[in-house]
Amino acid sequence: MKGNNGLKFVLVIISIAVLTWICLSGTFGGDKIYGSVNNIKLGIDIKGGVDARLYAVTKTGVTASRADLENAKIIIEKRLDYQQIYDRVVAVNTTNGYLVVQIPYGDKTKDPVKTLTNAVKTALLTFQEVDENKKDANGDYLPTGKIILYGKDVQDAKVQTEPDSGKIGVALTLKPSGTKAFADATSRLMNKPIAIFMDDHMEAAPTVEAHITDGVASITGNYTAATAGDLAATIKSGSLPFKLETKQISTISPTLGESSLNVSVTAALFALVLVWIFMLIMYRLPGMLANIALLAHTVLQLLFISMTGITVTLPGIAGIILTIGMGVDANIIIFARIKEELRNGKTLRAAVDVGFKKAFTAVLDANMTTLISAVVLYGFGTGPIKSFALTLGLGVALSFLTAVVVSRIMLKSVVNVNIAKHHWLYGISTPKDKENDTKEAKA
Repeated sequence: MKGNNGLKFVLVIISIAVLTWICLSGTFGGDKIYGSVNNIKLGIDIKGGVDARLYAVTKTGVTASRADLENAKIIIEKRLDYQQIYDRVVAVNTTNGYLVVQIPYGDKTKDPVKTLTNAVKTALLTFQEVDENKKDANGDYLPTGKIILYGKDVQDAKVQTEPDSGKIGVALTLKPSGTKAFADATSRLMNKPIAIFMDDHMEAAPTVEAHITDGVASITGNYTAATAGDLAATIKSGSLPFKLETKQISTISPTLGESSLNVSVTAALFALVLVWIFMLIMYRLPGMLANIALLAHTVLQLLFISMTGITVTLPGIAGIILTIGMGVDANIIIFARIKEELRNGKTLRAAVDVGFKKAFTAVLDANMTTLISAVVLYGFGTGPIKSFALTLGLGVALSFLTAVVVSRIMLKSVVNVNIAKHHWLYGISTPKDKENDTKEAKA
């Protein structure tokens, strides 16, 4: 190796070794780094848990609107937040009028079925008079049972921006059933708070600043558009026109999920070894360098998944295994072109340069078509399909990077070593090749 090429080769090998160590151990220099394969977030089909379809049952029998389903989603998410269940999936299917709820096993979910039952039971939204001396550890008012309004008394709640001050808040419109009660309360509780509770959890506690008799009120405070929208949706959801009924539910035990994970990991390792063997047999020295690049590709993919917190399901692992095979596709196109240039009589260095240059367009096109498919799958898919699309798309992007950059650096470095100039090491061996080997060895 000569000069900068030799230095680049050494740096690439050291970088791959360090990244592999971090990926397997999650440490570097004695410090813990959030990037180990042990930190990858696993889906319920691996970790175990419950997957349910919650259908909206309306009085008229028609499919619930997107707005109503989104409100129901907010209620469920808030209930799960209260139970400190953050590792979950709640999605809306507006076409068929149901919610998808996935809750994995974990420290806070010893019984995901019970957790789901608590999350979907009827939520009670109330406006209550409070005792200002009774607060919880977070400084929120505790419910007193002195109910002024129920959620069913609210006709509408939406985000508003005050024209004069520019402050963002929530505009309330009450039904006739709540107008008089609210008028009495605002007269009696002037300059005192009225707290809004979802079940026993306080959502907001605005202070009464005026006697409201027309059923139109506003809640102001330090709100952003997002927090005001969340509060408005929470208030509106207190009067949902339907209940949620669990019609489809499936559970997976942690033991079964762990067994599936072990089988998938074994399959991934087996696939990696078979690809390594194939590349060594078919392409010899370039194949060995491609195998090193494939290791870098796999390690980078696992590090990215771990550090970004992407949830990996069994289809997601299938996507990783698939990209192990696809990770050398670009190398195969490039190396085949290099062999063709060598057979046409070009020197090794010229064949490598031309091979990478002429194969670039084909490699780019092949990767782009697969990447487009992954984007479409992610856009239209849900749950496990999204996991597959993410790992597939990430793998394709990284395979292009490792083939065009990493493999090229290593291959252009070794062609300057005399022992690496023999054409047999590049998968061909003819009398003309031997003649070229002799010429290049003397050069």
